[in-house]
Amino acid sequence: MVKLIYATIASLDGYVADEDGEFGWAAPDEQVHAFINDFERGLGTYLYGRRLYEVMRYWETDDATSGRTPVERDYAQIWRSANKIVYSRTLQSVSSARTRIERDFDAEAIRGEKARAERDIGVGGPGLAARALEAGLVDELRLFVVPVLVGGGTQSLPDHVRLELELLDERRFDSGMVYLHYRIVGNDEAH
Repeated sequence: MVKLIYATIASLDGYVADEDGEFGWAAPDEQVHAFINDFERGLGTYLYGRRLYEVMRYWETDDATSGRTPVERDYAQIWRSANKIVYSRTLQSVSSARTRIERDFDAEAIRGEKARAERDIGVGGPGLAARALEAGLVDELRLFVVPVLVGGGTQSLPDHVRLELELLDERRFDSGMVYLHYRIVGNDEAH
């Protein structure tokens, strides 16, 4: 069965960006990037909020492949080959192939996407992921924890959502980053 997976890179204190909106401290090294590539190779579709889409569309550009490492070029190809759905009321157009805009978050429409999909779906961006978690749509969490405290900013996980999790996998990288892979227990979507 196709899974909806929320994967994110966050500080140890749980932020995807600091109070200034900066996230350079979260850039994966080559070892982590290759691991992420292997995971994302299995995704057929990305669900994005507008802000994350605007960051990620970089991978559609020539700069994403020109002069980049083999791991980065591989990621650009993975990203370009996946479908992308951007949830935004303000974005007027998209600048990447295989991309469409949805104006409203519709849990039933996402359930339909999951039912029709042949490959797993990734949800990106903490705001959109929070809505998907609240709606009971997310089947797995894949957290990459950076060994840094940023003290505030944009939270990776929402407040006021309680979920029981089962640890499926973990890994420590040479950089000190830690990967935690959880299944959401009791989520009917996951069975």
